[in-house]
Formats: sequence, structure tokens, C-alpha cells
Amino acid sequence: MRAAWKVFCLFAVVLVVSLGLAQLLVPDIVPVGFAEEPQPLWAVMTAFLLRAVELIAASVAMIALAVIAGVYLRHELRRLRRSSPSRAD
Repeated sequence: MRAAWKVFCLFAVVLVVSLGLAQLLVPDIVPVGFAEEPQPLWAVMTAFLLRAVELIAASVAMIALAVIAGVYLRHELRRLRRSSPSRAD
């Protein structure tokens, strides 16, 4: 369980850092090749890379959070099942 929290926190930090870098380095650049105004190629490529990192980090963080929630619910259900009186009596 502790490992899942570490993965979640690590990728949440990666997500925040990549969002911050995108705002700092390429604030008004669209990460696709089509735009109304010509954009420098390095900026488009940087924005595309940072967007990819953002999406991957967000996906991994959400999967880790889902695993954490699943383990917690499973633990709670087992605890409730053990504490309830049996119907066999």
C-alpha cells in the first residue's frame, strides 16, 4: 500500500512540474502543427513533449489512486464481513 502512495505522489509531482514547465517555457503554443500564426518548431515540439508527459503522469496517478481505493475498499469489506454475526446460527 505504501508503494502505491509513493507512485501516486511521484507522478503527481511529475504532473505538476510538467504543467509548470509548459506554462514557463511555451505558454501560448499549441502542441499541434496547425495554428493560425506560424510557431517555432522547437516550441511546438517542446509543448508536444510536455503534453505527453502530463497525460502519462496523470494516467499513472489515476491508476495508482484507483488501486489504493480498491485495496482500501477490499480491506473495509473484509473487516465488515468479519465483524458481522454469521447467519448459520
